[in-house]
Amino acid sequence: MRRRTFLAATGAGTLLAAAGAGPASAASAAGIPGGRNVLVVAPGDSVQAAVDSVPAGVAFSILLRPGTYRGQVVIPADRPFLTLVGLGRRASDVVIVDDRANGTPNPATGGTWGTSGSASVTISANDVTARNLTFANDFDEAAHPEISGHQAVAVLTRGDRLRFENVAFLANQDTLYVNSPAATTISRAYFRDCYVEGDVDFIFGRGTAVFDRCRVHSLNRHLGYVTAASTDIGNPHGQLFTRCRFTGDGPAGTVHLGRPWHPSNDPNAIGQTIIRNSCLGAHIRVDAPWSDFGTWPWTQARYGEWRNYGPGAAINANRPQLTSPDGYDPRTFLAGADAWNPCTP
Repeated sequence: MRRRTFLAATGAGTLLAAAGAGPASAASAAGIPGGRNVLVVAPGDSVQAAVDSVPAGVAFSILLRPGTYRGQVVIPADRPFLTLVGLGRRASDVVIVDDRANGTPNPATGGTWGTSGSASVTISANDVTARNLTFANDFDEAAHPEISGHQAVAVLTRGDRLRFENVAFLANQDTLYVNSPAATTISRAYFRDCYVEGDVDFIFGRGTAVFDRCRVHSLNRHLGYVTAASTDIGNPHGQLFTRCRFTGDGPAGTVHLGRPWHPSNDPNAIGQTIIRNSCLGAHIRVDAPWSDFGTWPWTQARYGEWRNYGPGAAINANRPQLTSPDGYDPRTFLAGADAWNPCTP
């Protein structure tokens, strides 16, 4: 599952279909009964224009025909209940992609985009679902030696109750930024049967995130880090990986499972990453899978494993193990005060 495969999909543009005017068959194929409140877009159309055309606060589905859609997409907080569905046979058939990095000049401000501003897709709304498509940031580090800030986010999430099914996230450094509107605000996201690819800190942030039956792939870069959780100390649930596969292109023992990120040296960012019942490839460091982040030691973070297996798995003094898996399951992690349960297929 390589990036060049995902970005090869293209197609001819068609006009945006109005709700109820022709997209019923496509909506039915995507599992949306009746074709109501549906927009169908095709290559050549603007995904952002489709998002902007949706009435605020109204549940809508945007169906994307196979092809590549280039340009940043922002789903603002006043567009909840939005669903994005790729109409291809595979997630790789529909690609939403941009190429900005942290250090890319921002002509509007005269500065640079920064890490958050680099995101190809930003989701600030609650109750957003994405299915069967790819989000990518194809910023080329080698082609831009003048840029030192290589963080290039594919997706930044700030909203609550987000669900991703059969979605691929492609970039290098900082691929998937799972965040929240404020340090003390809890935002939850569920990833089912997804694919996440990157090299340094490529799953990071303070949001509560569950990765269920996902593949997490490290690109060939030495001393890489899979996660960089910055969970607030008041949030009991950070990142949970369950029944996942951790794969990699690099040599054995060159990738850390994670390191604790403290944004702006926030002492309350006591990151949590739990990995359980997952297959860890040989690229994962057996002796020391967790790493310090600058002056912040990994031993102060909330790291834990449970019954992992594969060549990158082991039990030793540098690998804290859960005393029990109770409470470290998708439903418990995501329930919250509203008893949200996105875990059913």
